[in-house]
Amino acid sequence: MKKISTKIAAFASAAAITVTGLAASAPAVFNQPVDVSAVDTNNDDWLHAEGSRLYDMNGNEVWLTGANWFGLNCIEYSPHYLYAGDIDDMLQEVADRGINVIRFPISTELILSWMNGTPYQISAGGMQASYNPPVDMDDGNGGIIKAGTYGRINKDFVEADGKTLITSDRGFDIILDKCKKYGIKAFIDIHSPHADNSGHNYNLWYGKETADGTMVTTDIWIDTLVWIADKYKNNDTLIGYDLKNEPHGKGQEGVNAAKWDGSTDENNWAYAATKCADAILDVNPNALIFIEGVEQSMSGAMPGDYWGMPDRRDNSPYIGAWWGGNFRGAREYPITPEHGTSQIVYSPHDYGPSVYAQTWFNKDFTTQTLLDDYWYDTWAYINAEDIAPELIGEWGGHMDGKENQKWMELLRDYMIDNHINHTFWCLNTNSGDTGGLWAGFQYDINNGTKITWEEEKYELFEKSLWQTQETGKYIGLDHQISLGRNGLSLNEFYESYAGTEGSNLDGGTIVKDGKPVTTTPSEQTTTSQKPAETTTDVSSITSTTESASNGDIEVTLIGDANCDGRVTIADATAIIQHLGNHDEYALSEQGEKNADCYNPGDGITGKDANAIQMIEAKIITELPVIE
Repeated sequence: MKKISTKIAAFASAAAITVTGLAASAPAVFNQPVDVSAVDTNNDDWLHAEGSRLYDMNGNEVWLTGANWFGLNCIEYSPHYLYAGDIDDMLQEVADRGINVIRFPISTELILSWMNGTPYQISAGGMQASYNPPVDMDDGNGGIIKAGTYGRINKDFVEADGKTLITSDRGFDIILDKCKKYGIKAFIDIHSPHADNSGHNYNLWYGKETADGTMVTTDIWIDTLVWIADKYKNNDTLIGYDLKNEPHGKGQEGVNAAKWDGSTDENNWAYAATKCADAILDVNPNALIFIEGVEQSMSGAMPGDYWGMPDRRDNSPYIGAWWGGNFRGAREYPITPEHGTSQIVYSPHDYGPSVYAQTWFNKDFTTQTLLDDYWYDTWAYINAEDIAPELIGEWGGHMDGKENQKWMELLRDYMIDNHINHTFWCLNTNSGDTGGLWAGFQYDINNGTKITWEEEKYELFEKSLWQTQETGKYIGLDHQISLGRNGLSLNEFYESYAGTEGSNLDGGTIVKDGKPVTTTPSEQTTTSQKPAETTTDVSSITSTTESASNGDIEVTLIGDANCDGRVTIADATAIIQHLGNHDEYALSEQGEKNADCYNPGDGITGKDANAIQMIEAKIITELPVIE
């Protein structure tokens, strides 16, 4: 057993029911006090990684299956096609079609304008919005013209006059609120440093000027992401941050190209991403951090080869990949923030021959040849070897009835069979080299927005959406709000479907031990926890069979309050919930015995939950803690 140190004693003394976090040198497990009388439905949907999979706060596996909607990265400062349709109609259809998460490209420049208190106004070219008349009006003949009679499209995006567009920061708040309404989650992607409809062509996350002449530096890039992560740290609709879209550049470009190595050079993407991830996790330890790859890596072809040297026709010093697709460097230099890896998701981009005729398409390619020639060593090993979760941040393309369509089907099936998360590129029709899922729009004031979908493409994509195996109900990521009109909330799935028909995850899975997150308005405990980096290695925890308050019941695993055979942050949550409302969150007798891990014999207190947090933060390595 471990004798508690002065430092740990000070940490533990802050416990009781309010759990405020860890010592200053350790990552916070809870980022705000637990108040058992308060309800905050924005704090129960955070996700975390264990191995190559993503889980909710109760250890239920989830699958992110979504699409991209660009425009915030462009000079219109809003998602495109809001000039042709209403946000409610469009998100309702997105949810009804089973898309449970949207990746929103955005620019550092736009977030900087929000952070500086000078937010850009949404462009009239980017959004049609009106509410005319803005209030009920006298028609001059003794009658009333009802508000919105002549115009009511995107009405939440206009000022009180019914016609002046609001600022883009307020617009983003509305978009997140609407996503919440329809059961959709979101994350942002820094598509470029500057607001530019072609900004994705720029190599790096720094080195471009904004409209007012401000140079976007690495520090500004990090500061803006920290600012927005802090602003939305209690809004679990925005589940994470894709730090930079497609860092790229060819090796011979040297300092002007993104590389992945062990240096602290500014253009070393691995170093910059790790630094940025830690800064975000300082303010929101619950956020997922999506890390893309680079374009080229060193091949090791000849001794003395170095980044920046000229290419060779034969025996090249560089190995190429899609922009954002190359993770070969992550084998030797993985992303390992000081906060741990529980929030890290690697996010390659992958495309087919209609985007570019890569060498691995120069044959009658199959899943196996794609793995052998490109996928496995470039990115697929991360998932296959259980290193970390992956989310294919962009995939898609034109339906050509030939090679590109074949590639899309092969990648789709590989993601289904191997629990790989993904966001399809894209909803928009105006992506020149891929097209979109939407084909066109028609809006009228009486019937709203009619979206025409590219049905053949959607049919191909739809098979990769998370859904129940028999009834085909789409599964959302919000515990309480169902995904669209006919979909399921996460709780509904784990309560009524997971153990019977299951889902198409892993090509077909039935889960018998799902644990829904209970929300009762007067009783729900909100923890906004930072989940465990990994399941605690029980071999490193000292167990005991000392008798305490439970008679002859012996401890099976000290700290295992929920009796699942593991010691994780879920046990700390179970203890706090039990203390806050014993009737609603009762522990079993065995669970009570196991939970008493701080000064065993004194009963269950908040200090027991803190002890488990300290195990997760690696402040201590053994239980029980004896004062």
